[in-house]
Amino acid sequence: METPLQTEMSRPKPITPVRPFWYKLKQNQMTWIGLGILGVIVLCSLIAPILTPYNPTQVDISQKFLGPSLHHWFGTDEVGRDILTRILYGARISLGVGITVIIMASIIGILIGTISGYFGGVIDVIIMRIMDMVMAFPTLILAMALAAALGPSLQNAMLAIAIVKIPVYVRLARGESLVLREKLFVKSAQSFGINPWRIIGKHIVPNSVSPVIIQATLDVGDAILMIATLGFLGLGAQPPTPEWGAMISIGWKYLLDYWWYPTFPGLFLFLSAGSLNLIGDGIRDILDPKTGR
Repeated sequence: METPLQTEMSRPKPITPVRPFWYKLKQNQMTWIGLGILGVIVLCSLIAPILTPYNPTQVDISQKFLGPSLHHWFGTDEVGRDILTRILYGARISLGVGITVIIMASIIGILIGTISGYFGGVIDVIIMRIMDMVMAFPTLILAMALAAALGPSLQNAMLAIAIVKIPVYVRLARGESLVLREKLFVKSAQSFGINPWRIIGKHIVPNSVSPVIIQATLDVGDAILMIATLGFLGLGAQPPTPEWGAMISIGWKYLLDYWWYPTFPGLFLFLSAGSLNLIGDGIRDILDPKTGR
């Protein structure tokens, strides 16, 4: 006969919410590839002063347009700056800006969307018509127009992209709020006379976050590409800031003679955006049961 201790040890362990998430994550190899690529880029950007001895903004005309070598792995640019150094320091800007923009847009979108969905009526109509007006324009074209109107700078480019991204999160949060406000626990809170803002903060917002997180993970890569595009057009980061889009904007003019100049920043931009999209797809598959395969 088994002792009480053996019986207790033989019982299956209860499945916690973390275990299914971890199990699904382990099964998704493409997500791990994305995490690996992004992790290497982020790590290299953080330890850039250790990996390279050069200053990303220091000019040395005598070293201009040197090809890839042991001293300059990715070559130098038109004023002698080490391209690898500028790429690594630029990763901090491009990745940091892309993540910051999406966090800003998602937080604002959740707040506006939950208010619109919970209160409904005139408030809902006004908010959604404004969102429809923003979404009526192509995202990139509207971001370019806003950035040009605000003035060419990295901060204005971030603000422009955040504005054009907000309506997506407003619609997601509003849709969840319309469903949640009819749930029994919300109706019970209303019947007890709890303040509507307390209900929104305690019940509506926490339960509306999941689809927003999924969308946000998919949008980070797109935000990085938009920041690079605005930089390429001269509406984002201004020289000598080591931002990938700005580097490509200058480097493409020298592509035929000095191929390394625009190629390596473009490669890092491609790898970063691609890895973030792989991660976003994986998180969507894990958190959204409707996309289970």
